Order: sequence, then C-alpha cells, then structure tokens
Amino acid sequence: MKFESKVVLISGGTRGIGKATALMFAEQGAQLALIYKSDKESAEQTLREIETSFPESKSHRVYACDISDHLAIKETVDAAINDFGKIDILVNNAAYHTQHPIDKVDYEDWHHQWQNILNVNLIGTADLSFCVAQNMMAAQFGKIIFVSSRGAFRGEPDMPAYGASKAGVNALAQSLAQKLAPYNVHIGVVAPGFVETDLTKSKLEGEQGKAIKAQSPMNRVADPKEIAHAILFFADEKSVWSTGAILDLNGASYLRT
Repeated sequence: MKFESKVVLISGGTRGIGKATALMFAEQGAQLALIYKSDKESAEQTLREIETSFPESKSHRVYACDISDHLAIKETVDAAINDFGKIDILVNNAAYHTQHPIDKVDYEDWHHQWQNILNVNLIGTADLSFCVAQNMMAAQFGKIIFVSSRGAFRGEPDMPAYGASKAGVNALAQSLAQKLAPYNVHIGVVAPGFVETDLTKSKLEGEQGKAIKAQSPMNRVADPKEIAHAILFFADEKSVWSTGAILDLNGASYLRT
C-alpha cells in the first residue's frame, strides 16, 4: 500500500491508534494533517517523531481542534485544505469515554455524560465527515475510515453512551457508504477491542489487566499498529469493494455473525 501524493487527515492523530496510523501513513509517503484537542506538547512531539523517522517525507502539520465544536471543525478543515490543497483520506479516530453506570451515577451526571460522549464520538465525527466530504465530492475521490468499537456490538455496561455512540458511528458510516459511492468516496470501519496505548497501559499492568487480556484466546490486547494496518487497508485505492464494511479487530474476544 503506497500513499505518495495523498493527504491524510486524522482526528486524535497524535496519540494511541491515531499516532500509530500517522506513522504508518508517513512511512508509505503520505502527507499528514493531524488533529489534537489540547495537548500541544504531545502533538509537537509526535510531529517531530514523524519527521525524524521519515526525513524524506513531505511536510506535515498539526491542528488544535475540539471536535465537539462544529465551528472549530469547519475552521480546521478549511485550514488543512488551504495548507495542503485537498484531503484524500479522513480517519475519524478521536473519541471520548468515561464510566457512568446507571446504578452508580445521579441523573444530572448521567445526562451530562451522554451529552459529552455523543457530542464528540457521534456528532463531532459526523460534522468532521461532512466538512471533509464536501472537498472529496468535488474532487470525485476520497476515503473515510471510522474507528468504532467492539462495544457497539457487545454493549458497554458501565459506559452505555460510549457503546451507543459507536453503534451510531457504524450506522453513520454505512449510510455514507451508500450515499457517497457515486462520488467515488468510499467508507471503511474498524471496530477494535481493547488496545494498549499510553492511556490504557496502567490499567493493563494490574490485576484488571489480566482479566482484560484473558478475554482473547491470545491472552493479550491489540497493539495500535495492528489497528493502523487495517485502517490503511481501507484507505488503499484497491479496497473500494469493501466500502461500508465493518472489520472486527478484537482477537476473537467477541465474535458475531
């Protein structure tokens, strides 16, 4: 898979799955526009790592944007198009989650968490997809890849808004797959289980981590690079017939038919 001359916009692109995906795209020649929310230091460190690892690659940029803010999304997409001239590939990776079990939280907290999670994971993702799709439809080319979750199918008992938001992402993606195909814009969805990132590492190192790893018969969780590889598969021009597909990436920890 080669991505020379391709511009890739990744939300949540400077940490975890987003960072692994950015590095893999850079290795294959892509130019990167990486969105982060507020951790400027981490974003700039990721940018330096990409530039150091692939010194012959073209210029890359990072953009601060809270994707729960629909105006900020449009400003960021406009800035990226102004900087690069186009967006060929969008990876919707940014997400927010926090526990809010129905038997432990009060009504105000319940309502607040549902609003926050849906605003980022579903509405923000939809808005970012809309803004980028305008450029793709005009160009008659594009790839939009969504990072969903195993939780969209098996449920998330302590984070129901997160599970619901990811189920909504799946429906959004498949709706866009049908609508955008005539514009030569194609859609892919990856649905990971637990992934080891800097945000989950501490949880995986304790007793809880043993139980999480044991969910898979491989007795481990995913490496971010394994998710990135699947994202690049959907982004490849030869993968058009997979548009609308949802690929489970959970090490057989949850199987569905």
